Amino acid sequence: MELIHTVYEPAGDGPHPAIIALHGWGSNSLDLLSLAPYIAGGRFMVICPQGPLEVPIGPIVGYGWFPIRMGTPPEPAQVSEAAERTAGFIETALKRYPVDPRKLVLLGFSQGGVMAYRIAFRRPEMFAALIGISTWFPPELKETAVANTDALSRMPTMVQHGRADDMIELSRARESVEHLRELRIPLVYREYDCGHEITARGISDLTEFLETKVLSPIIAG
Repeated sequence: MELIHTVYEPAGDGPHPAIIALHGWGSNSLDLLSLAPYIAGGRFMVICPQGPLEVPIGPIVGYGWFPIRMGTPPEPAQVSEAAERTAGFIETALKRYPVDPRKLVLLGFSQGGVMAYRIAFRRPEMFAALIGISTWFPPELKETAVANTDALSRMPTMVQHGRADDMIELSRARESVEHLRELRIPLVYREYDCGHEITARGISDLTEFLETKVLSPIIAG
């Protein structure tokens, strides 16, 4: 497969409900994998690809999805290329691992959340749910959402953000929520007394969301 990745696989032969988890800037494929046993009691297969871009952090190297330059927005072409590459990885992962395609979730943290929004908005029919944590919604996606309005209206979405986040300000999360609601996306929004991180309360809320929306959704007749 094109991208380095790690995998948590639940007991049993599958197919399993699955989460594709995209890490943040400067992290790696092991970061979000550590959450897997705690999300919904470890019932989800969690597949964590690693961004292809090396990010020097002092004596170590982290990874990212597309270049970031302080004070300037990301280059759209670079973000689009990264999203395309990651979407291809997801397609391959679905063929390689015992994933239930009806219960596939896309999750992104920080820069990974921007990636998750782009990929999910391109192919919303692929995903049973979308999760953005400590991230922001690229407003230009509203223009491309028109073609997928029906599918997006059936994609449950959760947004989580820390009130003390000093990396991505809370105002950006609230603006993102406004954009998503304008698009009539079924949304659950939660704020926490924390910084740029995932908390135990956040995992608990995420578990409740996944159990309700993905593992045993109530489907109106």
